[in-house]
This record gives sequence, structure tokens and C-alpha cells, in this order.
Amino acid sequence: MKRAIVGGGDDDMSNKRRRSVNVAVEEQEQQPVLFKKARITPSSSSSACSAPAVSVAESGVGIAGDRDAHWTELPDDTVFGLFNLLNYRDRASLASVCRAWRGLGSSTSLWTSLDLRLHRLDSEVVSALAGRCSNLQCLKFRGGAFANSIVGLHARELRELSGDWCSLLSDATLSMVVARHGNLESLQLGSDCERVTSEALKVVAVCCPKLRRLCISGIRDVDRDAIQAMFQHCQGLTELGFLDSHTIDEGAFGAARNLRFLSVAGCRCIAWSTAAQCWSKLPNLSGLDVSRTDITPSTLAQVLACPELKVVCGLNCPLLEEGSNPIPSPSSKTAVLLARFTDLMEGLEVLLNPSNSKEEACSSGRSRYGRRMRVDPEVAKWTERMLSHALLKIAESNAPSLDSFWLKQGTAMMLRLVQSAQEDVQERAAAALAVFVLVDDENATVDSARAEAVMNGGGIALLLGLAKSCGEGVQSEAAKAIANLSVNTEVAKRVALEGGISILAALARSPNRWVAEEAAGGLWNLSVGEEHKGAIAEAGAIEALVDLAFKWPAGGEGVLERAAGALANLAADDKCSMEVAVAGGVRALVRLAQFCNHEGVQEQAARALANLATHGDSNGNNAAVGREAGALEALVRLTGSNHEGVRQEAAGALWNLSFDDRNREAIAAAGGVEALVALAQDCSSGSQGLQERAAGALWGLSVSEANSIAIGREGGVAPLITLAHSNSEDVHETAVGALWNLAFNPGNALRMAEEGVPALVHLCSSSRSKMARFMAALALAYMFDGSCCVIVGSCHPEPSCGDRQDPRSWTSQMQWSGAWTVCGHVEEWFCSSPNMCCVCSSAVYYAWR
Repeated sequence: MKRAIVGGGDDDMSNKRRRSVNVAVEEQEQQPVLFKKARITPSSSSSACSAPAVSVAESGVGIAGDRDAHWTELPDDTVFGLFNLLNYRDRASLASVCRAWRGLGSSTSLWTSLDLRLHRLDSEVVSALAGRCSNLQCLKFRGGAFANSIVGLHARELRELSGDWCSLLSDATLSMVVARHGNLESLQLGSDCERVTSEALKVVAVCCPKLRRLCISGIRDVDRDAIQAMFQHCQGLTELGFLDSHTIDEGAFGAARNLRFLSVAGCRCIAWSTAAQCWSKLPNLSGLDVSRTDITPSTLAQVLACPELKVVCGLNCPLLEEGSNPIPSPSSKTAVLLARFTDLMEGLEVLLNPSNSKEEACSSGRSRYGRRMRVDPEVAKWTERMLSHALLKIAESNAPSLDSFWLKQGTAMMLRLVQSAQEDVQERAAAALAVFVLVDDENATVDSARAEAVMNGGGIALLLGLAKSCGEGVQSEAAKAIANLSVNTEVAKRVALEGGISILAALARSPNRWVAEEAAGGLWNLSVGEEHKGAIAEAGAIEALVDLAFKWPAGGEGVLERAAGALANLAADDKCSMEVAVAGGVRALVRLAQFCNHEGVQEQAARALANLATHGDSNGNNAAVGREAGALEALVRLTGSNHEGVRQEAAGALWNLSFDDRNREAIAAAGGVEALVALAQDCSSGSQGLQERAAGALWGLSVSEANSIAIGREGGVAPLITLAHSNSEDVHETAVGALWNLAFNPGNALRMAEEGVPALVHLCSSSRSKMARFMAALALAYMFDGSCCVIVGSCHPEPSCGDRQDPRSWTSQMQWSGAWTVCGHVEEWFCSSPNMCCVCSSAVYYAWR
């Protein structure tokens, strides 16, 4: 009897991670810790951070000779400097040391910037932060549902507000937020702000007169009054963006005298003749983003005549790419055009370092830009932001027609943006790298050419460098890109070679759920390769993965699924499986199978338990799983799941666990016989994997005579005969194995004789599996070694002449005559084909020849 090993090979794509988008984020709160004397060491959230660790001994403060340093001897200036080296999570944790440090850690000068995108901005978090945010200058949040909470921070001096995933943001909420923060200079909201209207934009204009940058994505309609109100009340407005809007009154920009940067990327309903006529007259317009629009070449030619225009982003504009390409001629007024048919790297280099770019390009004879531009940092930064946004949107579209672009220019440009000094550009570039490589998200399939292009361009080292940064948003996106790229075996080898396993193991310990989730996903994909499992264990990742199951018992389905998936791959290795058990993995996985209702988590937890139980001959994990309270009951329950993957993995786990005598009987006592028979009856139209595991689990249970009788009594013979007709060798081999065990019981033998003889004879003659042929022949042999005659003669003896007159014996007569009728059908089957007996008798010999 064979065991079900899941996810042990590199070619099994089902055990690789599936990407999913999660919306809700929870903050993992730090517990206060009191210290007497200790070293100052960053917490786990900074374990992958490049900031240096500072110790009392290294600081040289408060130390007299060999005497131990006391926290109370550290000057306030030193402690304050230490707080400045930490991120706000570690800062809050360290502030809990004592009352004095709590006061220093709450200093408003330390809390000028907050990135809460990866945290749930609920009332509890707001109340904890409110006393520290009086000098808050910059705030990033995620989710329009949490926008109401911003007011509770009392950040009256807020200058920059940025929100992601604001589909639930309404006019009323936005109006309330801007009314309480009249000093805003930058407001960026996206994506899909479909509930925001032009009325809210008018309120923004009135309440925020100092506004210099406004960028909103997904607003449906922007009317003339809203645009004119912006330029009337916000005299210093220099950057405006309406991305992915439905309609924009393009003629309302006449009063935009100070506007330098305009983005209408993704807007499809623009009257380009009116837009060109109006926008070409803007005196200070330096940058224009028309990516993903239907701008025409003639309109672009008019726009390029704008006196101060330095750059136009026109990526993925179909009419530009299909028509006559308006490649600028060398002219003193030529702006840099960034499009698929231009050299993106050359254009960006012109903006970043025009003097060097001009000299190098002229020496090679490739330059199209004739003038020497003055270095304008604002233009360069804006261009990087627009390029990163455009590339991310294009990558998300996953259009097959872009293959050539990604390989020729797109990959190199994303790697260039990863090295930007702007953190938001780094994040979007890493996110684009994570998305563009995917071919099929559900089946975890990546484009090998794109993945290797990233690797050959030095992208792995760049992404690992980002993963070691202090920003949790950058860490999360970098880890996601590494995880997706690692689906490719060559990239996985490079990640391991450059120390990526240790970095991901450190990120898996992060108290931030999103960072830990992406790190666990990377370890999941890397653990597919047998050559990486030892390194993952040595890096301490097994303990980190097990801890994740206890850290987020509810609400963290994404991180739980990835952690369980990685443990499942690691458990397929004998040595790693023992380390998983030692780290408490059995209990953690059983808890997930028992209490988590997420089907992905259930599937991976069951698969991990199945792989742990595979090594019953070499370690005690099989028995350990069976001994864990509630394990067998949970797996039996999961066989009735509506999700096929859950049913398949649960049946596989029960199959492996049934190799242990105690487990076998305990499974039956937990209702396993009834559940598995029901599964076998329902899986005839399911996948081959489900059919194999259902039959295999019944095979394992049928080793016990009591279970064999119970399987026959519950109706398990018929579905096994059906599965024995399968064309899949794995399926009919496990089914005939179960039938062989069942044939030892005379009652089961009689049931098999009714329908099973043709299937078994067919397997004897046609199966390519030697094991299947052998077991089919043995099943036939045990069926007709006198068992049928025994059951006919002993259980239902032929009624006497006197009894035949007794109506009470009618049932016995019918059963006795029916049994002999079955035997008559069997005899007729064999006699109808003279070579059947020869086939069956020779099957045993030829099976192992």
C-alpha cells in the first residue's frame, strides 16, 4: 500500500502560492516589557532593516569602568537620538520601558510622518496615536472606510495626505477630512474613488487654499466648475492629476497659470482637439502624462509646442503606436517623449542628467534631443512617479501584446525605478515587477522569459536590498516580487544564492501581517525545490512559519495559507518534517484544520498534515498527528467540504495516517468509514487526485477486518468498483488495492461478484500497472476460493421442503437463490471467454516477471 505524498516534486505547480489581493490589515500590538539592565536591540520588525543596531556599550554613554550600564544613566539626548534611529513601531515598543522614556518617545517631533497603510486605522489605534500627532506632517492610510478616523488624530498641521483603495470614500467623508486639515499641501487619493464627485472637489478647493498637489484616481466626472474652483482658490496648485476618470472638462484649464504638471492617464473620453488648443497655451506646463489614453499623433504634435514643456509620458497609447509615430526632430524646443516606440532609458537620463546624456548620446550618434536641459529635480521626480504608475497599470492589464515591450524596455525601466530615491516609486516599481511576471495567478504560473530578464538585469539583488529597508510598505512589495519571481526555478536558485532565504525568514517574523504574509509566500515558493529546504530550515524559517499560525489565529487568512503551504512543502522532507514537529507544527496545523473556515488555509493545513504523516517508517510524526487532540476528527470533517482541494488533501492525510494501527481504528471511531465511503460515492466526476486519495484512504482503513466489514456495510464496494474502471493508473491501482483487502470478507466478496468481476478481469488483461494487475488477480482469487460458497451455505442454507411452505422463510429463500444467481452470472462470464481464466491465472506471474 502506497502513501500519498503531496507537493514533493518541482513540477507540481499546485503546491505553489496563489496570489491574492487582501484589503483589511490589522496591527500586531507590542506588549510592554520592563527592563533593568540590557542591550538596546531592535525588535523583530527591524530585523531586516539596514539601520544599525545601537548598544549601550557602543554608545559609550553612562558606563563607568566595568560597571554594568543602567538605563537611568543614559542622557535624554542619547535616548532621543536612539528613538530617531527606530521606526515608529519599535519607537512605541521601546517607549514602554519606563515612564521617562514614555515621555521622550511621545515627543511630537518624533512623530512627523506616519504610514498606516498596512495597519487597521480603527478607534483603538487612533486613540493611542492622538496625543503624539500634533506636529504630524505626512500621513498615509489605506481604505476609504478608515478615512473618518483621520480626524481623531488631531493632526492640525498635516501637510500631506495619501490614501489607497478609497472606493468607499464618499463626498461627506472627504469634505469632513479636508475641513479639519486646512493646511494640506498635497492630497493623493486612489484608486477607484468612484463615490467622490465634483462637489467634493469644490469643498477641497475652498478648505485647502495652500494645496500644491492634487491627484485623484477613479473619479467618474470632473466638471468645469470643480476645475475652475481649484485654480481660483488654490493659487499655488502646480500639480494636478485626474487618473482613470470617465469625463473631464478639458477646456476649463485656461486659468491654470501656475500649473506645471498635469496627468490624465487612463482617461478615455477626452476631446483632444479642445485639450490641445487649451493645454498648449499653458505658460508653465512642464510635464504632461497621457498614458493609456487615445491621444492622436496630431494632438501630440500640438501639445509638444507648449513653450515650457519638458516631458510627455505616452505609454500604451494605441493610436500613437499604430499610427505614424511623431518622433520629435532635433530642435531646441523638443520635449522628451516617453513612449513604447522611444528609448525610455535615454529619455529619463536626459531629464536626470542632461549634460552627461547629451555628450554620451552625441558621441554615439543616437540622440534625438537637441537642447541642453537645465536639471529640474521636480520634473525628474514627477516623471519617475508617472512612469512607475503607468508601468504598474500596464502590468496589471497583462496584455499578451506587450511581451516585446517588457523584454526590450519595460523590465530595464522598472529596475531603474526600483533604485529611485522616492519610496513610493520604489514600491510601485516592485509591485509592477511582482505583477508583470505572472501569467496565471490561480495556478502560480510565471513567464520564464520575463522572470529571467529581471534576474539577468540584477533585479534579484535590487529587490533583496529593498526587502532589507526600514519601510514596511517597501518590504512588503519587494517580498511579493521575490515570491512571484521564485516560482521560476532558475530565479529561485539565484534568490537562495544571494541570501534571500535568510532575508525572507527575517521578514516572516515581522509583526506587520502584510510583510509576514509576503515573506511566507516567498518561502512557500522556494520550498518547492528540494535543494532549498535545508537552507530554509537552517535560516530558522520553520519556527517563524509555525509562529505565524499562532500569531494570527483569525482574520489573517492570507498569511495563514502561505505559512501552512510552506510547512506542507517542508514536511515532505524527512529531516525538515521532524523540525516542523519539534517547533510545534503539528499542533499549529491541527488548530488551523479545526478552527479556520478559510478553504485555502484548510487545504494547505491538511496537505501539511498529510506530508508529516508520510514518514511513518522513519520518524514518529504519523503517530504524533494521530495523538493530537481533534486532529483526526477535523480531517474527517474536512472530507465533507464543498471545496474539492480541501476534500482531496484531507483524504490524503487520512490515507497516510491509516498506516498506523491506532490511527486506523481512531479514524473509524471518528466516523471516517462513513465519511470516506460518502466521498468515494461523490467523487466519480471529480479530479483524479481526489479519486485516488478517496480510494487510498479506504484501502488504508480496509487493512482492519472490522473496518473492512464496515466499508462493505456502508456501501463502499460499489464506488470502489466504479473507480476501478478509471483510465488513470493511480486511481484504479488504489481502488483495486482496496477491493483486494475487502475480498477477504465473504460478504464483501459476494458484493464484489455482482458487479466487480468484469472490472477486475479487465485490469488483469489491460492495466499497464504491474501492481494493479497483481492485486486484481489476487482479488479474483480470494473471491472464488470458496468464500461465495461459504456465505451461501452458512449464512443462507437451502430451505427444506417443509420450510418452503412457511411464509417466514421467503426472505431466506430469496437471498439464497439470489446468491446462486450471482455465481451463475460469474460462471457465465468466464465461460463466455475461454481465455479469461488463463488471463487471470497468469496475471500474478507476469505482474512481477
